[in-house]
Amino acid sequence: MSEQDKQGQEELKDYAGGWMMERKGTDAPVFLKLVTPIISLGGVAYLIFQMYGDVDHATRGPLVQQFNAATKIGSTSTILMSVVAAMVFIYAVVVSVFAFRKPHKD
Repeated sequence: MSEQDKQGQEELKDYAGGWMMERKGTDAPVFLKLVTPIISLGGVAYLIFQMYGDVDHATRGPLVQQFNAATKIGSTSTILMSVVAAMVFIYAVVVSVFAFRKPHKD
């Protein structure tokens, strides 16, 4: 192995037994830092908007309303869905904080 190949190998950091590698001193692109919080906040919005089902839809709305009445969807499921949405929101905040802080030193 040449000296240049050895130097190139020394600059790579190995994760997961060789499945992932990164060059030491590099940072993740801003696009990748933004993607996870955006997707997480989209999940929170979806959970909130669909908490009671799609009751305003033209064809399946009445069926969803009948299902909600028959299963007595009430405060228990609302509280559960709110807690899940809050947990996903907290996840998005934590990931954002870790993504945008300064990179750690190797």
